[in-house]
Amino acid sequence: MKQRVSDIFIIIIGTFIFAIGINYFAIPNTLSEGGVIGITIITYYLFGWSPGIVNLILNLLLVAIGYKFFTIKTTIYTMIAIIFMSLFLEITYGWGEELNDDSLLAAMFAGLFVGIGLGMIFRAGGTSGGATTLAKLCNKLLGWSIGKAMLVIDIAVILMSAFVIGKEKAMYTLIAVFVGAKVIDKIVEGANERTAVMIISKYQEEVLDELINRMGRGVTILEGRGGYTKDVRKILYIVINKREIVQLRRIIEQIDEDAYVTTSNVQEIFKRGYKEA
Repeated sequence: MKQRVSDIFIIIIGTFIFAIGINYFAIPNTLSEGGVIGITIITYYLFGWSPGIVNLILNLLLVAIGYKFFTIKTTIYTMIAIIFMSLFLEITYGWGEELNDDSLLAAMFAGLFVGIGLGMIFRAGGTSGGATTLAKLCNKLLGWSIGKAMLVIDIAVILMSAFVIGKEKAMYTLIAVFVGAKVIDKIVEGANERTAVMIISKYQEEVLDELINRMGRGVTILEGRGGYTKDVRKILYIVINKREIVQLRRIIEQIDEDAYVTTSNVQEIFKRGYKEA
Protein backbone atom coordinates (compact mmCIF):
# COMPACT_ATOMS: atom_id res chain seq x y z
CA MET A 1 0.00 0.00 0.00
CA LYS A 2 2.83 2.41 0.87
CA GLN A 3 4.43 1.69 -2.50
CA ARG A 4 1.18 2.41 -4.32
CA VAL A 5 0.70 5.69 -2.46
CA SER A 6 4.30 6.61 -3.30
CA ASP A 7 3.78 5.71 -6.98
CA ILE A 8 0.61 7.80 -7.22
CA PHE A 9 2.32 10.75 -5.52
CA ILE A 10 5.20 10.56 -8.02
CA ILE A 11 2.73 10.39 -10.92
CA ILE A 12 0.90 13.48 -9.67
CA ILE A 13 4.14 15.45 -9.28
CA GLY A 14 5.20 14.25 -12.73
CA THR A 15 1.96 15.48 -14.33
CA PHE A 16 2.46 18.91 -12.75
CA ILE A 17 6.02 19.18 -14.10
CA PHE A 18 4.75 18.03 -17.49
CA ALA A 19 2.07 20.73 -17.49
CA ILE A 20 4.70 23.37 -16.66
CA GLY A 21 6.74 22.24 -19.67
CA ILE A 22 3.71 22.68 -21.94
CA ASN A 23 2.11 25.84 -20.53
CA TYR A 24 5.20 27.71 -19.36
CA PHE A 25 7.60 26.94 -22.20
CA ALA A 26 5.97 25.26 -25.22
CA ILE A 27 2.72 27.13 -25.85
CA PRO A 28 3.92 30.69 -25.03
CA ASN A 29 6.77 30.20 -27.52
CA THR A 30 4.53 28.66 -30.23
CA LEU A 31 6.10 25.23 -30.01
CA SER A 32 4.32 21.91 -30.28
CA GLU A 33 4.99 18.37 -29.06
CA GLY A 34 4.71 14.82 -30.27
CA GLY A 35 1.90 12.36 -29.59
CA VAL A 36 -1.54 13.25 -28.28
CA ILE A 37 -0.36 16.35 -26.44
CA GLY A 38 0.95 17.62 -29.78
CA ILE A 39 -2.51 17.23 -31.30
CA THR A 40 -3.93 19.00 -28.25
CA ILE A 41 -1.58 21.94 -28.76
CA ILE A 42 -2.42 22.14 -32.48
CA THR A 43 -6.15 22.35 -31.71
CA TYR A 44 -5.38 25.12 -29.25
CA TYR A 45 -3.51 27.11 -31.88
CA LEU A 46 -6.21 26.55 -34.50
CA PHE A 47 -9.42 26.85 -32.50
CA GLY A 48 -8.42 28.11 -29.06
CA TRP A 49 -9.74 24.94 -27.43
CA SER A 50 -8.68 24.23 -23.85
CA PRO A 51 -5.54 22.02 -23.81
CA GLY A 52 -6.65 20.36 -20.59
CA ILE A 53 -10.11 19.39 -21.80
CA VAL A 54 -8.96 18.24 -25.25
CA ASN A 55 -6.14 16.23 -23.69
CA LEU A 56 -8.59 14.57 -21.29
CA ILE A 57 -11.08 13.65 -24.01
CA LEU A 58 -8.54 12.30 -26.52
CA ASN A 59 -6.61 10.27 -23.98
CA LEU A 60 -9.69 8.78 -22.32
CA LEU A 61 -11.04 7.74 -25.74
CA LEU A 62 -7.77 6.08 -26.71
CA VAL A 63 -7.35 4.33 -23.36
CA ALA A 64 -10.94 3.08 -23.61
CA ILE A 65 -10.09 1.62 -27.01
CA GLY A 66 -6.78 0.06 -25.99
CA TYR A 67 -7.29 -0.74 -22.29
CA LYS A 68 -6.85 -4.47 -22.98
CA PHE A 69 -3.18 -3.83 -23.79
CA PHE A 70 -2.49 -2.74 -20.19
CA THR A 71 -2.56 -4.47 -16.84
CA ILE A 72 -5.14 -3.32 -14.28
CA LYS A 73 -2.45 -1.51 -12.30
CA THR A 74 -1.07 0.29 -15.35
CA THR A 75 -4.58 1.24 -16.46
CA ILE A 76 -5.40 2.75 -13.07
CA TYR A 77 -2.09 4.62 -12.91
CA THR A 78 -2.58 5.84 -16.48
CA MET A 79 -6.08 7.12 -15.69
CA ILE A 80 -4.69 8.99 -12.68
CA ALA A 81 -1.95 10.47 -14.88
CA ILE A 82 -4.44 11.57 -17.56
CA ILE A 83 -6.82 13.19 -15.07
CA PHE A 84 -4.14 15.10 -13.18
CA MET A 85 -2.27 15.99 -16.36
CA SER A 86 -5.42 17.55 -17.78
CA LEU A 87 -6.20 19.26 -14.46
CA PHE A 88 -2.74 20.82 -14.22
CA LEU A 89 -2.88 21.88 -17.88
CA GLU A 90 -5.98 23.88 -16.92
CA ILE A 91 -4.52 25.27 -13.69
CA THR A 92 -1.18 26.33 -15.20
CA TYR A 93 -2.73 27.80 -18.37
CA GLY A 94 -1.34 31.30 -18.99
CA TRP A 95 1.57 30.99 -16.58
CA GLY A 96 4.31 31.32 -19.18
CA GLU A 97 5.52 34.05 -21.49
CA GLU A 98 7.64 34.22 -24.62
CA LEU A 99 11.38 34.02 -23.98
CA ASN A 100 12.35 37.06 -26.05
CA ASP A 101 12.25 35.12 -29.33
CA ASP A 102 14.77 32.59 -27.99
CA SER A 103 13.01 29.52 -29.37
CA LEU A 104 16.01 27.27 -28.81
CA LEU A 105 16.10 27.97 -25.08
CA ALA A 106 12.34 27.49 -24.90
CA ALA A 107 12.62 24.16 -26.75
CA MET A 108 15.38 22.94 -24.46
CA PHE A 109 13.42 23.73 -21.30
CA ALA A 110 10.13 22.47 -22.72
CA GLY A 111 11.84 19.16 -23.51
CA LEU A 112 13.50 19.09 -20.09
CA PHE A 113 10.28 19.61 -18.12
CA VAL A 114 8.17 17.34 -20.32
CA GLY A 115 10.87 14.67 -20.13
CA ILE A 116 11.13 14.88 -16.35
CA GLY A 117 7.36 14.74 -15.98
CA LEU A 118 6.83 11.79 -18.30
CA GLY A 119 9.91 10.04 -16.91
CA MET A 120 8.43 10.19 -13.40
CA ILE A 121 5.09 8.87 -14.67
CA PHE A 122 6.75 5.98 -16.52
CA ARG A 123 9.06 5.28 -13.60
CA ALA A 124 6.10 4.92 -11.26
CA GLY A 125 4.40 2.44 -13.57
CA GLY A 126 1.96 4.66 -15.45
CA THR A 127 1.84 5.81 -19.06
CA SER A 128 1.01 9.08 -20.81
CA GLY A 129 -2.15 7.52 -22.23
CA GLY A 130 -3.01 7.97 -25.87
CA ALA A 131 0.36 7.80 -27.62
CA THR A 132 1.26 4.61 -25.79
CA THR A 133 -2.10 3.10 -26.76
CA LEU A 134 -1.61 4.03 -30.41
CA ALA A 135 1.88 2.53 -30.34
CA LYS A 136 0.54 -0.72 -28.92
CA LEU A 137 -2.19 -0.79 -31.60
CA CYS A 138 0.45 -0.34 -34.32
CA ASN A 139 2.44 -3.15 -32.72
CA LYS A 140 -0.62 -5.41 -32.71
CA LEU A 141 -1.96 -4.57 -36.19
CA LEU A 142 1.19 -3.71 -38.15
CA GLY A 143 3.89 -5.60 -36.26
CA TRP A 144 5.88 -2.43 -35.49
CA SER A 145 8.00 -2.22 -32.37
CA ILE A 146 6.65 0.11 -29.66
CA GLY A 147 9.66 2.42 -30.07
CA LYS A 148 9.26 2.64 -33.83
CA ALA A 149 5.52 3.26 -33.54
CA MET A 150 5.95 6.08 -31.04
CA LEU A 151 8.65 7.65 -33.19
CA VAL A 152 6.41 7.56 -36.27
CA ILE A 153 3.49 9.03 -34.30
CA ASP A 154 5.64 11.86 -32.92
CA ILE A 155 7.08 12.70 -36.34
CA ALA A 156 3.62 12.63 -37.96
CA VAL A 157 2.21 15.01 -35.35
CA ILE A 158 5.18 17.38 -35.63
CA LEU A 159 4.87 17.40 -39.43
CA MET A 160 1.20 18.29 -39.03
CA SER A 161 2.10 21.07 -36.63
CA ALA A 162 4.50 22.55 -39.22
CA PHE A 163 1.46 23.71 -41.22
CA VAL A 164 0.22 25.58 -38.16
CA ILE A 165 3.34 26.92 -36.42
CA GLY A 166 5.71 27.00 -39.41
CA LYS A 167 8.75 24.97 -40.39
CA GLU A 168 11.16 26.79 -38.10
CA LYS A 169 9.06 26.28 -34.97
CA ALA A 170 8.49 22.65 -35.99
CA MET A 171 12.25 22.11 -36.12
CA TYR A 172 12.59 23.62 -32.65
CA THR A 173 9.84 21.25 -31.56
CA LEU A 174 11.95 18.34 -32.82
CA ILE A 175 14.72 19.56 -30.52
CA ALA A 176 12.28 19.65 -27.59
CA VAL A 177 11.08 16.10 -28.33
CA PHE A 178 14.68 14.85 -28.62
CA VAL A 179 15.66 16.45 -25.30
CA GLY A 180 12.53 15.04 -23.67
CA ALA A 181 13.27 11.53 -24.94
CA LYS A 182 16.81 11.66 -23.55
CA VAL A 183 15.58 12.89 -20.17
CA ILE A 184 12.95 10.14 -20.03
CA ASP A 185 15.63 7.54 -20.75
CA LYS A 186 17.81 8.89 -17.95
CA ILE A 187 14.98 8.86 -15.42
CA VAL A 188 13.50 5.50 -16.40
CA GLU A 189 16.75 3.61 -17.06
CA GLY A 190 19.42 5.82 -15.54
CA ALA A 191 18.75 4.78 -11.97
CA ASN A 192 19.06 1.15 -13.06
CA GLU A 193 22.10 1.65 -15.23
CA ARG A 194 25.04 -0.50 -14.25
CA THR A 195 28.49 -1.20 -15.58
CA ALA A 196 29.68 -4.70 -16.38
CA VAL A 197 33.42 -5.17 -15.82
CA MET A 198 35.62 -7.99 -17.08
CA ILE A 199 39.04 -8.33 -15.43
CA ILE A 200 41.97 -10.44 -16.60
CA SER A 201 44.84 -10.50 -14.12
CA LYS A 202 47.75 -12.68 -13.12
CA TYR A 203 46.60 -12.17 -9.54
CA GLN A 204 42.95 -13.00 -9.98
CA GLU A 205 42.59 -14.64 -6.57
CA GLU A 206 43.83 -11.52 -4.77
CA VAL A 207 41.62 -9.29 -6.93
CA LEU A 208 38.66 -11.59 -6.32
CA ASP A 209 39.09 -11.49 -2.53
CA GLU A 210 39.38 -7.70 -2.50
CA LEU A 211 36.30 -7.20 -4.67
CA ILE A 212 34.20 -9.45 -2.45
CA ASN A 213 35.51 -8.09 0.86
CA ARG A 214 35.78 -4.38 0.08
CA MET A 215 32.91 -3.90 -2.38
CA GLY A 216 30.52 -6.55 -1.11
CA ARG A 217 29.69 -7.65 -4.64
CA GLY A 218 29.27 -11.09 -6.13
CA VAL A 219 31.84 -11.97 -8.77
CA THR A 220 31.48 -14.53 -11.54
CA ILE A 221 34.55 -16.47 -12.66
CA LEU A 222 34.73 -17.31 -16.36
CA GLU A 223 37.23 -19.52 -18.15
CA GLY A 224 39.13 -17.92 -21.02
CA ARG A 225 41.99 -18.77 -23.36
CA GLY A 226 44.34 -16.39 -25.12
CA GLY A 227 43.89 -16.47 -28.88
CA TYR A 228 47.62 -16.15 -29.54
CA THR A 229 49.29 -17.65 -26.47
CA LYS A 230 46.64 -20.35 -25.92
CA ASP A 231 47.12 -19.75 -22.18
CA VAL A 232 44.09 -20.59 -20.05
CA ARG A 233 43.15 -17.88 -17.58
CA LYS A 234 40.31 -17.03 -15.28
CA ILE A 235 38.26 -13.93 -16.11
CA LEU A 236 36.46 -12.06 -13.35
CA TYR A 237 33.05 -10.64 -14.24
CA ILE A 238 31.29 -8.15 -11.96
CA VAL A 239 28.37 -5.74 -12.33
CA ILE A 240 28.55 -2.52 -10.31
CA ASN A 241 27.07 0.97 -10.07
CA LYS A 242 28.78 3.58 -12.19
CA ARG A 243 29.82 5.49 -9.08
CA GLU A 244 31.80 2.44 -7.93
CA ILE A 245 34.08 2.48 -10.98
CA VAL A 246 36.72 4.62 -9.25
CA GLN A 247 36.82 2.34 -6.21
CA LEU A 248 37.14 -0.75 -8.41
CA ARG A 249 39.94 0.82 -10.44
CA ARG A 250 41.91 1.63 -7.28
CA ILE A 251 41.53 -1.90 -5.96
CA ILE A 252 42.82 -3.42 -9.20
CA GLU A 253 45.72 -0.96 -9.54
CA GLN A 254 46.88 -1.72 -6.01
CA ILE A 255 47.14 -5.41 -6.84
CA ASP A 256 48.01 -5.56 -10.55
CA GLU A 257 48.80 -2.46 -12.59
CA ASP A 258 49.07 -4.62 -15.71
CA ALA A 259 45.59 -6.10 -15.38
CA TYR A 260 43.43 -6.03 -18.52
CA VAL A 261 40.03 -4.46 -17.75
CA THR A 262 37.05 -3.79 -20.02
CA THR A 263 33.73 -2.12 -19.13
CA SER A 264 30.33 -1.98 -20.82
CA ASN A 265 27.03 -0.36 -19.94
CA VAL A 266 24.19 -2.51 -18.64
CA GLN A 267 20.72 -0.97 -18.90
CA GLU A 268 18.69 -3.49 -16.93
CA ILE A 269 19.31 -6.49 -14.70
CA PHE A 270 16.61 -9.06 -13.99
CA LYS A 271 18.12 -10.40 -10.80
CA ARG A 272 17.06 -9.64 -7.27
CA GLY A 273 19.78 -7.96 -5.24
CA TYR A 274 21.47 -5.75 -7.81
CA LYS A 275 19.05 -2.82 -7.75
CA GLU A 276 18.86 -2.67 -4.01
CA ALA A 277 22.61 -2.42 -3.68
